[in-house]
Amino acid sequence: MSKIIVIGAGASGCVAAGFAAKNGGDVTLIERNDKIGRKLLITGKGRCNLTNAETDIDKLVSNVPKNGRFLYSAFSRFGTQDTRNLFESLSVPLKVERGNRVFPQSDRASDIVDALNRFITQNRVKVITGRVKRLILENNAVIGVETWDETKFFADKVIVATGGLSYPKTGSTGDGYILAKQAGHEIVEPRPSLVALICREGFCSEAMGLSLRNCSIKVMDTKTGKQIYEDFGEMLFTHFGASGPMILSASAHMRNMEKGRYEIYIDMKPALSMEKLDLRLQRDLAENSNKAISNSLGMLLPGAIINPVIRLSDVRPATKSNQITREMRQRLAHTIKNLKLTVLGFRPVEEAVITSGGVNCKQINPKTMESKLCKNLYFAGEVMDLDAYTGGFNLQIAFSTAYLAAVSASRE
Repeated sequence: MSKIIVIGAGASGCVAAGFAAKNGGDVTLIERNDKIGRKLLITGKGRCNLTNAETDIDKLVSNVPKNGRFLYSAFSRFGTQDTRNLFESLSVPLKVERGNRVFPQSDRASDIVDALNRFITQNRVKVITGRVKRLILENNAVIGVETWDETKFFADKVIVATGGLSYPKTGSTGDGYILAKQAGHEIVEPRPSLVALICREGFCSEAMGLSLRNCSIKVMDTKTGKQIYEDFGEMLFTHFGASGPMILSASAHMRNMEKGRYEIYIDMKPALSMEKLDLRLQRDLAENSNKAISNSLGMLLPGAIINPVIRLSDVRPATKSNQITREMRQRLAHTIKNLKLTVLGFRPVEEAVITSGGVNCKQINPKTMESKLCKNLYFAGEVMDLDAYTGGFNLQIAFSTAYLAAVSASRE
């Protein structure tokens, strides 16, 4: 019976520990927090988008913009349907929402954490609270780990599943990078992904707290002149720029961040053509003919964005509605359908949903998740240089790589 240590009791660590034990391993799971799954509890705004209903492997890989091909074996061995089967077998009924996103029917991330707790308990995984300081290495192989209180644990195999750098309060502080470096691994510089954006435009802070629903965005790369992303849904203005589901998704496509390189164009009325929007403006202005333009658009736009739209359209807010010319109206319509944000950068990695970067995938065997540099050392989840778009793909990466690491490590 192989003695296996799993470091980190997040999504990948719990799945790795459970399957390694189910496969006959004698498994010890070491977690620095007093409870498992701390970060899982806050994913998907506390609802936990645990996977995607897409089953085609090529389509799954296409949602992983960096090192996606590395995941072919992992996705083949443990796919999205396997994830759904696992959680349903652990008494969590699931549902599929827009974009094939899979959630627990209860909308409670805590149900997913409870299920993982059942999974490791059923399979007799020993859980120890402690923080691993270093790998114990001998003859280019790992033979155990040492915690910060200088306790040594010896094992035949070690799986590192410590996560990235995002949400450090949950315990993701980059410990896995330090451990991987001890075994000779290169760390691709971690940076934020699925993160809010800092924008140049001052009206963002003016409209702070405003959530735009049922709007659409297009993201342009000004260096190449190409559109790199479009989406429909919800976004939020903040004191620093923009956030919300569409903005987080857009950030994952901004692979070469430079100040001002990316521009976002917001269509606040995607259901209306320019002609229909002009007719709507004419109607609203006629109904408020003696009022200032700033007091005439309340039925069309949220209050917090009215004055910025008027100013950006080169119209004075005090102008009476009956003095608005056809040209002014066209400028207003154009701004409403093309409100521009200039991206200056990402918010800090600590605020990101996930980390891009991590242990270099070229130094890991994609068929087993074992290190190519150090025998008996395996990796699972976000600690590796893998990150995907939103939609449940990042957690699926965690589960797939964890399963593959577990079955590989538990082979005698």
